Amino acid sequence: GLQEYVEAVSFQYFIKTRSLISVEEINKQLVFTAEDRGETANTTSNSHEKPAGTWSLKVTPVDYLLGVADLTGELMRLCISSVGNGDIDTPFELSQFLRQIYDGFTFIGNTGPYEVSKKLYTLKQSLAKVENACYTLKVRGSEIPKHMLADVFSSKTEMIDQEEGLP
Repeated sequence: GLQEYVEAVSFQYFIKTRSLISVEEINKQLVFTAEDRGETANTTSNSHEKPAGTWSLKVTPVDYLLGVADLTGELMRLCISSVGNGDIDTPFELSQFLRQIYDGFTFIGNTGPYEVSKKLYTLKQSLAKVENACYTLKVRGSEIPKHMLADVFSSKTEMIDQEEGLP
C-alpha cells in the first residue's frame, strides 16, 4: 500500500513540478495531529494546556524506491497519451526524466532488495517505449498527421510487449 501511495503522490508531484518528490517530503505529509475528542465546548480554556496527539507513518527507503519504480509506468502512459493529444514536447521531457531514474536504479542494481531488480526490468521496458516514441516522433513525426500518432504508438507498444513476452 505504501508503494502505491508513493506512486500516486510522486505522479501528482511530477505533474505539478516536473521533478521527483523526496522521501523526506512524502514523510512530512504523513504526520497527523488530533486533539483529544473527550473535551467539551465548556473546557476550551484547558485545551491549550494539553498537547495534541500526533501520529506519523514512515515510508521506508525500499518502499520509496519501489513506488518510484511504479511511477515510471504511469509516466510511460502519460507519454503515449500526450502524443495522442498532439503534445510532442512532453515525450522528450519524460524520456530524459525516465533515463535519470533508470540510471539511478542501475547504481542499485542487484545489490538492493529482490523486488528492486524485478521492477528494474519493467522500468527498462517503460523507458524503451518512451524512447521509441521519441525516436518515431523525431524520424517520422513530420510524415504522420498528429491525429494519427496515437495509433502508431499503440501498435508499436503492442509489438514491444509481444517481443518481451508480455500479455
